[in-house]
Amino acid sequence: MVSGAKKWIIWLLWLVIFPLGLWFTFQTYPPYISGQEIDVFIYLLLAIVVAATPMVINGSPVFLIQWISWAAFLTFGLFVELVMAQIALIVLFIRVKLPRNAFFRLPLNSLMFFLVSLLSGVFYYSLGGNTGVSLSEVKMTFWLVVTYPVLYYFLNHFIIIIINFAVYNNKKKIFGKDFIWETVTTLITFPIGFVLYILYTEVGLIALLFVGVPFASLSIILNLYYSSDKINTYLQKATEIGHQLAEKLVVNEVINLFIEKITKMLTVDYAYILDVVDENELQLLRCIENGKEKSANIRPLKKNEGISGLVWDKGEAMLFHTKKEWKHIVKGYMPETVESVICVPIVRNNKVMGVLLLASTQKRAYEKSQLMIVDILCSHFAVAIENARHYEETKAQSERCALTKLYNYRYFENLLTKEFDRLETFEREQLSLLILDVDHFKKINDTYGHQSGNEILCQLANELQKLIGVRGTVARYGGEEFVILLPDVTKEEALIAAETIRQTIALHTFILTQHMERDRTPLGVNITASIGVAAAPSDAEDSLGLIRHADRALYVGAKRAGRNRVAEYVR
Repeated sequence: MVSGAKKWIIWLLWLVIFPLGLWFTFQTYPPYISGQEIDVFIYLLLAIVVAATPMVINGSPVFLIQWISWAAFLTFGLFVELVMAQIALIVLFIRVKLPRNAFFRLPLNSLMFFLVSLLSGVFYYSLGGNTGVSLSEVKMTFWLVVTYPVLYYFLNHFIIIIINFAVYNNKKKIFGKDFIWETVTTLITFPIGFVLYILYTEVGLIALLFVGVPFASLSIILNLYYSSDKINTYLQKATEIGHQLAEKLVVNEVINLFIEKITKMLTVDYAYILDVVDENELQLLRCIENGKEKSANIRPLKKNEGISGLVWDKGEAMLFHTKKEWKHIVKGYMPETVESVICVPIVRNNKVMGVLLLASTQKRAYEKSQLMIVDILCSHFAVAIENARHYEETKAQSERCALTKLYNYRYFENLLTKEFDRLETFEREQLSLLILDVDHFKKINDTYGHQSGNEILCQLANELQKLIGVRGTVARYGGEEFVILLPDVTKEEALIAAETIRQTIALHTFILTQHMERDRTPLGVNITASIGVAAAPSDAEDSLGLIRHADRALYVGAKRAGRNRVAEYVR
């Protein structure tokens, strides 16, 4: 990022240097255009065509105009070359649609082109070189003519290094990718510029047809090549991201990875994922603004409502370059600073599952090729989300009791093993275990039926969850037995918790609606429970020992002692 102070300094330097420098050039090295105004205009048109077909290398637009500049310099003089380069630069920035926060690049690049051309030209003239002379004179001083492009090349690279360091605080390698590209374009363009000058001197304007048109075509071809190469790079990244998404089996992890990757790949200031709920409305699933997740209170959208609702209804992606294009569509929430918008449906099995909306504060921040890439990524995302949801559902079914929805014995056994591992690595100080058994549960089943017994188990599970909360884990151990694991809870604290549970159960009235009585009005039933308590490491050194000792406390200390009581394991 370039600070506001630096931007003001750049504009101030341009206002001081450029007008005075242009006036100095015109006075010291006047143009040679007497009777050749049309020729100068044709040269300028050719420069504009080349500037309008730039390539983008490392995020910077590159236009191969040096060959025209050199030919114009040798033919019409330094002043014409300076003016032509400045006009071409303006066309370039119009073509690449320079964002508002990057307007400072116009005076910055203008100064760079101006200084490179001026210094190269002044050096050439100081060595005795001339412009607007006959071809025979140029041949006699060919070694001098070559000094202009050579000096132009080195000055250009040197000033780029200074700009990267002083303006962008970017210490790029001197012989990096930019240096290679500049060297290659110099080797290609300057010889063509000299050929253009020779042909123009011999045959006139027709030389522009023989040299200018093929080279302009080459510039267009290189631009197309770069565009296709950029799309291939995006496709490779999309494939890699698709593989990474497929490896995630948790829904939140899939969403987080998707948002992270897509915001790094594109210019994204705002990202929203909306989920289709009951095929009636779009609800916000994830909101990212300026790189941070936010819990924005955004009302749900209906079909055809706003940009997202329109994309949901049509099932087609939409791209907007400026606020003027979408502001009449938006209904509801949209940040004021947004300009460019990409909105893509998340489709699975020909059905829209959700909508992704990406936005940028820059105008024309997105291209059609990027819209295609986002569409592909959304397809990968849809598959990954569905797989993760299926995995989570299957995992939940394998870990939960189908009746009470509590964790089952398999999950509890694995959890207890992990907690003992933490105990051994001193991540836990102690573990307390409660085993609870409903007293005379067979009598309840025999009296009211198994459906009523199931009702009691479900209501009891809810009560235990309320009592324990986040302090521990409640699981159904089997039949009418429940286990409660309390990490970092002392045995004394566990006994107090167990007594609270016992009293709560004894005082609670359980409502039966599925009993066997003829009168189907709900019945209130009271039950009691016995609880055994053991703790580690004081009572047991492993998970099986802890369960065995808590079970012994339950049956020996509580059941045999008369039921409806809490008992602790005693060595």
